[in-house]
Amino acid sequence: MAKIKKGDLVVVIAGRDKGQQGRVLEVRPKEDRVVVEGVARATKHVKAGRSRQGATQGGIETIEAPIHISNVMLVDPKTKKGTRVGYRIEQVERDGRTREVRIRVAKRSGKDVK
Repeated sequence: MAKIKKGDLVVVIAGRDKGQQGRVLEVRPKEDRVVVEGVARATKHVKAGRSRQGATQGGIETIEAPIHISNVMLVDPKTKKGTRVGYRIEQVERDGRTREVRIRVAKRSGKDVK
């Protein structure tokens, strides 16, 4: 199970974009990869074509390429630096039932991660 989820703020810890921060746009658990906003930008040549809505413009687009999940680290909400992720289990009572809920915790500061 990946400890990084869509919408998390992460920092790149390895590769040519080392040190950059961005939001996770997509998580691909089968490939162990994530797509981070503004990181690992690649150019893609798109051919002009037709679709049901109308003609699509061709040209060169820049897209975010997926990077390996081991090359990113969650940003600590308190220190704004990279941190490992841990879990805390809490008992929550809802509708008369008691359930165990896993809450993500930043190891560096101990603060909860949304």
